[in-house]
Amino acid sequence: MMEVSKLCEILMKHTLSVLVEDEAGVLTRIAGLFARRGFNIESLAVGPAEQVGISRITMIVPGDERSIEQLTKQLYKLIEVLKVQDITNIPCVERELMLIKVNATASNRAEVIELAQVFRARIVDISEDTLTIEVVGDPGKMVAIIQMLTKFGIREIARTGKIALMRESKVNTEYLKTLAAKV
Repeated sequence: MMEVSKLCEILMKHTLSVLVEDEAGVLTRIAGLFARRGFNIESLAVGPAEQVGISRITMIVPGDERSIEQLTKQLYKLIEVLKVQDITNIPCVERELMLIKVNATASNRAEVIELAQVFRARIVDISEDTLTIEVVGDPGKMVAIIQMLTKFGIREIARTGKIALMRESKVNTEYLKTLAAKV
């Protein structure tokens, strides 16, 4: 029987931050590299970085330490890849954007709006029988609001991939949350 720690390592989701030259076909080559090695990209976000001509790709990839290390080496073999960082265990600011369309009749509309306010979400569209809500936050917030809105009936969801930047302060807010929970 496999140890629990080994099992958790195998199933761990890694956050990779990749800086690439902003050229046509770069994303295709990276996706092809992942596909050839049997890796699934669970989340992908791409956009311009702080320097003109450079893009940042943030990916969520399941795997163990060894396979992620091997994948990183393979990424560096691509000419357009400038820097690869596994920021999974580094203090980061992480955000996602989600649009969620929820059933909202006259009888439950106030409750849906109140829930949106609790999550600091915004109502971005209203119809007679739906509300479309914009939510920005960490991935845990996305899961929580989906769970709370499910009882009203979710019609559609659109989510971006997770984006992340390392915290310059090096403060691990996840660790601080566990300390606060003990107090």
